[in-house]
Amino acid sequence: MAELANCSRCDAVFVKSIRDICQACYKEEEQAFDTVYKFLRERKNREATMLEIVDATKVDETLITKFIKEKRLRTTDFPKLAYPCESCGANIVNGKLCFDCSDELRRDLDKHNQQQRKIQEKELKKNTHTYYMFDKNK
Repeated sequence: MAELANCSRCDAVFVKSIRDICQACYKEEEQAFDTVYKFLRERKNREATMLEIVDATKVDETLITKFIKEKRLRTTDFPKLAYPCESCGANIVNGKLCFDCSDELRRDLDKHNQQQRKIQEKELKKNTHTYYMFDKNK
């Protein structure tokens, strides 16, 4: 059954199907994509950076980043096309975090897991009872 939702861009009410935006916003996004793609298809613009694309096309950087994350614009085809890491802001070409931030996150998780294991070992030792038997005949 159809579900009513608010558009995440313009807050208009629409019948939600595949997308989380209304038809009008979808058409705007498609026009923006066409503008960016036409700009990048020209040989002289293939090595344009994000800022150069934004300046030339007047399309918002977040929208271009969305196209990259949806794999509509491939960074393999456009070598200088990158977007910021969600943690530190360094330029990346895939994922959400740069290598340094993901490595730091991985180290923090490993450290947390080690601390949890130590706590569990202490609890296990604390809850372990030792029983001694004495032979009365000796």
